[in-house]
Amino acid sequence: MSPLNQNSQKPHNDQKGKLNSYVLFSGIAIQMVVIICVGTFSGVKLDDYYPNDHNLFTLCFSLGSVILSIIFVIRRIIAASKES
Repeated sequence: MSPLNQNSQKPHNDQKGKLNSYVLFSGIAIQMVVIICVGTFSGVKLDDYYPNDHNLFTLCFSLGSVILSIIFVIRRIIAASKES
């Protein structure tokens, strides 16, 4: 391959790498939202089934799902940085 062809390939690969990172991080964000929604929904349903004065299941499950999703995101970012 001539040097001219190698240079024309580089911008295409660079754009493809940016697109892959956008897809990766948007997928992580969607998974984070799903984890939080499932946790909150589970807490609401448990509060409906076991009524209490302060909606403790909703509070605990919401907080727990946020913490779980943050841990998930951190692990995925660390794994993605090791692949690069």
